[in-house]
Amino acid sequence: MATFSRTRLAIAVVAIAAASVACTTAPRFGQPDADFQGRISTQPGVILPGSQVKVQGSNFKPGQKAQLFYEGGALTGAVTADAEGKFSTETTIPQAATPGRHAVLVSATEPSASAVHTLKVSPDLPLSGADRFAVQARKTVTGVYQSAYSAKNKALFVTSAIGRPPVKESELAKLDPDSLDVVAKVTPGQAPGRKDAQGKAQDGGVFAVYGVGVDDANGNVWVSNTRQNTVAVYRQSDLKLVKQFEPGAIGHSRDVMVDEKNGKVFVNGAMSDKVAVFDARTLQLAATLELKGPAPQRAAGGFPGRNAGPAPFATMAMSFDKASGKLFVVGSSGEVAVIDAATNAVEKTYAVKGVNGAIAIAYDGGTRRVFVGAQGTDNVVVANADNGEVIKDVKVGAGTLGLVFDPVRKLVYAANRGAGTVTVLDTDGTIVANLEGGPLPNHLSLAPNGVVYALNKGKAEDVASNNIHRIQPR
Repeated sequence: MATFSRTRLAIAVVAIAAASVACTTAPRFGQPDADFQGRISTQPGVILPGSQVKVQGSNFKPGQKAQLFYEGGALTGAVTADAEGKFSTETTIPQAATPGRHAVLVSATEPSASAVHTLKVSPDLPLSGADRFAVQARKTVTGVYQSAYSAKNKALFVTSAIGRPPVKESELAKLDPDSLDVVAKVTPGQAPGRKDAQGKAQDGGVFAVYGVGVDDANGNVWVSNTRQNTVAVYRQSDLKLVKQFEPGAIGHSRDVMVDEKNGKVFVNGAMSDKVAVFDARTLQLAATLELKGPAPQRAAGGFPGRNAGPAPFATMAMSFDKASGKLFVVGSSGEVAVIDAATNAVEKTYAVKGVNGAIAIAYDGGTRRVFVGAQGTDNVVVANADNGEVIKDVKVGAGTLGLVFDPVRKLVYAANRGAGTVTVLDTDGTIVANLEGGPLPNHLSLAPNGVVYALNKGKAEDVASNNIHRIQPR
């Protein structure tokens, strides 16, 4: 199976290939489906080379026939939608399939229609390098999401939240970073009531905590209350609430980055163009930055594309480099903004190619490289931090979700949620280890001694989830 780097090219090539198959018999040009709503889904969630894949259709017309094509051949036989517009069939992914996002043509008849379904084949990277690390795993608070290490107080702070809004169970916990014992924990206060989709009044649950950052200069822990679109501040020593900001401070708040030198706290609004800047000393919202994506490159002849304005910026993750004072923000399409934390000035924006669903970023000031991790492409892309030029594209594991960089040992750690692994790379993108990470590794944080903490966020009833792995280089 070929891997296409551009969606439009993929669609065109697949459509042509499928058309060549269809042309072996004269086309009927039957009644077209003017309101085609057919959808395709596949199981399992992680598809590897050699996998048996269950293909399910929904929203087709009753009696409508469908078939899937790829690279000039049929992936499935023709199937007929039942009275509910559903069908189910199976196919096998070749063992030699190239990991990547593959555009599959869905061809329907009676009435006729077509669509393109993206089938993602994930890499199947073997475990390796376990002898180079000491790994300790332990059950921790349920619903773990992120963690942050306090060098001054030698403590690890962990956030947790369970379920969809209104979230009823959430905790901020303080752990011993060596034993991983829970030293203290607190449940956030009651959040304001809300209305459901039908406008009916609903319990607001609690101010659930998700993102977390430590401020050792002022002895505080900052957390994002994602469901309430705001943030809160707790005291490190006893987890007492210092300030709960009102809902609406920053929409869908996610990551928290603390600049102790300049007394600032940065919080991004996931899938928005906003980054909120808080004063760490006065505990006030100081500014809200609006990011714009990189301007599109000009086509041959010097003329810009149809949409000449800056691309939208959909922030997903941030990384703060203390040495340079730079904040790196990545958006879901691989757009990167570099911000001077001292002045709040956006110094540059650029696009890192080869990623889909970017959700993690890290930076190495020594090599001036950024590392971007993406769920949709199962990879870590090593790029020039000045202009985004790709140096290496590394397939690491299904659902790459978290990144952290150890500047002392020059190692990049990637948490692969779908694969259940933590991949370790050097700054050139060479894989030095692929470690067992437990089910659904979600987030990584780093201590100054090189210890990495990996959290496993899963369902509350899953006994194998809600663990914390302490990974220490030998």
